[in-house]
Amino acid sequence: MRETLGDSTAAAARVVAAGYFRSYSVVGLLALIGVLFVAVAFGAGRLLRPVVPTPEKLLTYECGVDPVGEGWAHTQVRYYVYAFLYVIFAVDSIFLFPWATVFAAPGYGATTLVEMFVFLGFLAVGLLYAYKKGVLAWT
Repeated sequence: MRETLGDSTAAAARVVAAGYFRSYSVVGLLALIGVLFVAVAFGAGRLLRPVVPTPEKLLTYECGVDPVGEGWAHTQVRYYVYAFLYVIFAVDSIFLFPWATVFAAPGYGATTLVEMFVFLGFLAVGLLYAYKKGVLAWT
């Protein structure tokens, strides 16, 4: 009886493992098909396009304007800082919507309220730090 029970448990475990790995094989097969699709598309484009390099075609093109002067331009770092701050607050706003729905559910009010204030506190400390360092000053 003991051996039969052990054999059936092992067989059930093999069935579960087979189903588990079968789902991963489907994902792997779809990833392989996607990679092949992109490779075939790029290969077909390379084989079918005409290749006639002329000086005009090799010239750098920027929004319909012929390039004049040096190709190197300095970019202000503050633009990246503002973009980064935007991303932080966009993620914050995305986090607020699910929080509001969970907050309305019975039994989760106090816990979710404390969690949200901790999260907003971290954001406020980061914003205060950026303000004290002068990062937000537009000069």
